[in-house]
Order: sequence, then structure tokens, then C-alpha cells
Amino acid sequence: MRKIIASLFISLDGVVEAPDQWHFPYFNDEMGAAVDAVLGASDTLLIGRKTYDSFAGAWPDREAAGGEDAHFAKKLGDARKIVLSRQDLSFTWRNSELFKGDFADAVTALKNEPGGDIALSGSVSVVRQLMAHGLLDELHLLVHPIAVRKGMRLFDEAETTIPLKLLSSATFSTGVLHLVYAPAESTADATYEDAKTHLPQGDQ
Repeated sequence: MRKIIASLFISLDGVVEAPDQWHFPYFNDEMGAAVDAVLGASDTLLIGRKTYDSFAGAWPDREAAGGEDAHFAKKLGDARKIVLSRQDLSFTWRNSELFKGDFADAVTALKNEPGGDIALSGSVSVVRQLMAHGLLDELHLLVHPIAVRKGMRLFDEAETTIPLKLLSSATFSTGVLHLVYAPAESTADATYEDAKTHLPQGDQ
């Protein structure tokens, strides 16, 4: 079964909105490699309409310009792009199509198709839906050492928790943390009485 991997720029206080306004000072070769390892290595992108509009408004021109990022732009252009939108859309970027069907059923069918990993970049609403349905396999968070203090956060308020397990971590020279999570089993019930056994004991 194919894996679905989401990669997000996120601030220290959990903001994921408008990263173009705060993340560029931290973008270096390390972050570029981390982004390419997800987006560049996937043959399918699953994205929301706003993210698609942003990508389609920039990457085709960058590919045509033939600059330093043209190779990465071509990878995105060649990938299959499935866009979630409540509206009918007219696509100009190649290999783009509209997501159709019930969300959970259609995503499960997509995961069962032959092919490589399915990637997401941004598209917070899609990431939330995937987590809610237990369909997200990995969550890559590039945690920037800045408190943005306004804007949409990754995790909205809800009655249920989302347990995760840390698969790997790396620290970039800019202070950005690259944290990779996967879904975890629900945490067991515990109280302070359970926790205090792990506190340092006084001299005997």
C-alpha cells in the first residue's frame, strides 16, 4: 500500500498559515533536501485548492525560466496532482485533476493503487481530514524557531486527542527542527500517582 506523507512548515507556536511571510530566512540546503525528499520523491500530490492555486501560479513559470529551481519545478509538473475542491476547476498545469468521491473511500482507493508515495505540502485542511480518518502515514514538521503569534494552527480544538510517535528528528544549522511523526496507539490512562514513580528520589 502506498504511503501518504505530509510536510509542513510550522512555527514554534504551531502556526502553519502563510509561511511565505516568515519561513524564508530559515530556508537553506538542509531544508531544501528535506522538502525534496518528500515532494521530489513522490509521484502523486494530494493538495487543497488554495495550495494548488499557489503552486500552479508559480512553479510552471519557474520550470519555463530554467533557473536553479527548474529541476524541482519539473518534478512537481510531472507528478500527478489531485486537487480537493468543492468547486469545478479548470486546470492549466499539466497532470492535474479534481478529487472525486467520498473522502475516506477515495483516498483509501488511491493508497491501494500501484505507484510511489503520495505527498502533501501545506493543505492543512486536507492533512486534518487525513488524520481524522487515520489515513496519514507520516507527518513531517519543519519547526521554525519563531513565534508567529497569529494565524491558523495545525491542530484545531476538538474533544479527542491525536497520539503520535516520533520516528526521527534532526536539527538544522538554522535552528529548524525536522520532526517526523507517525500515528500511534491511544495513550494509556495515567495519573500523577503513576508519574511520580519516575521523579528523582531524595537521598536515603
